[in-house]
Amino acid sequence: MNEAETRAELIDPALTAAGWGVIENSRIRREVIAPGRLIGNGKRAKADIADYVLVYRGEKLAVIEAKKRELPDTEGLAQAKKYAEKLQTRFAYSTNGVGIYQVDMHTGKEGYINQYPTPHELWEATFNKENTWRDRFATIPFEDKSLRLFW
Repeated sequence: MNEAETRAELIDPALTAAGWGVIENSRIRREVIAPGRLIGNGKRAKADIADYVLVYRGEKLAVIEAKKRELPDTEGLAQAKKYAEKLQTRFAYSTNGVGIYQVDMHTGKEGYINQYPTPHELWEATFNKENTWRDRFATIPFEDKSLRLFW
């Protein structure tokens, strides 16, 4: 099973079962983190693209790096940590669709989990301190947060 099949048959259904893309204000995105360094002659190296970015209430909460089923579930761990650092997400995951390895980027705690956390669980783990302004802005639909200037 290649990476695309692993994502479609194992990872996507597991994320849906946890409520990602189903629960209101939750989204699963692919994100270009860096377009790739310039290598000359108008060309760039390969871009850094996160396999999954979990977004809830307009905040990026986690990065998931997927690998094909035959590889170890921690094969993408360094990549996931790098992307989580660049995107400033609290959690990074590496998976082959069978095992899920989680890293808390703030505490350094790592280990296996049985299933992906729900959007609410990840939100509570990321923002465990009360913040009235953040919570108020989180209720605004993402598309309406753009700055509009009227002359």
